[in-house]
Amino acid sequence: MKKNLLISTASVLLMSACASAPRTPTAPPPTIDKTYTSLNQDSRAQFLILHYTVLNFEKSLKVLTTGGQVSSHYLVRDEPPISYYIVDENRRAWHAGNSSWGNSQNLNAGSIGIEIVNPGFVDTPSGRVYAPFPQKQIDEVIKLVRDIQTRHQIKPERIIGHADIAPGRKQDPGPLFPWKQLADAGLIPWPDSAQVAARRPLYETLPPDAAWFQDKLARFGYSVPRHGELDQATKDVVSTFQMKYRPSDYSGVLDAETAALLDVANTPGGMLLAKSPFPAPPVKAGGSKF
Repeated sequence: MKKNLLISTASVLLMSACASAPRTPTAPPPTIDKTYTSLNQDSRAQFLILHYTVLNFEKSLKVLTTGGQVSSHYLVRDEPPISYYIVDENRRAWHAGNSSWGNSQNLNAGSIGIEIVNPGFVDTPSGRVYAPFPQKQIDEVIKLVRDIQTRHQIKPERIIGHADIAPGRKQDPGPLFPWKQLADAGLIPWPDSAQVAARRPLYETLPPDAAWFQDKLARFGYSVPRHGELDQATKDVVSTFQMKYRPSDYSGVLDAETAALLDVANTPGGMLLAKSPFPAPPVKAGGSKF
């Protein structure tokens, strides 16, 4: 009886303490007025980066949406060619990793990533073999790139591949990705073929050295050694440049055609932008002047 009385008393005291305990105050929300909008702004998305998945659609979707520590804003399926929106464009996706382009580093924070379903490559006794992209899938990629570029006003020269921002470490989207089709669609600039042809004989007569190539590649945007020696890191960057602009031969050899392409790419007016078949959107006032 005494024991029951003690338990009952303790329960009453506990309930009384809980009832009288002060509640944690909730911070009042701020008073926000959205009447005014500054003209001095632009999109956080400054780059558009293209990848391939090295997996089929089902595995790609699982890796990009579960605990694989990697993601992208879009996944473009091969069959049927559909674009899946899996990370909000206003949020950071984990697709670029350790990366750089020009003066920009670690591009996840300022880019939109597109993963394209493609098996990548296999190494065979006769060499590395890359898988082609179905044309309908490329058509979908072009439509998606145009939509993103139009909405965010991303500069054409900032539509690049994963290999461009991580040469040697990454190869995607690989030499079979048809960058020239994006150029013909007016989405990215392309070296003027007439200027390239005119300069090639010069570099066949006077081949540039490794230091010249390193300087031109760095000026174009690549992270490349600047010690003047033709090491593996330099070859990787040269090969990456060739994959995009001269995919018939991406051996990394410092040849005359690559020198002409690089020279034109760094010459004012050397990179041409085809006229888009669609009208350009109106330019918003007040973009950053820096």
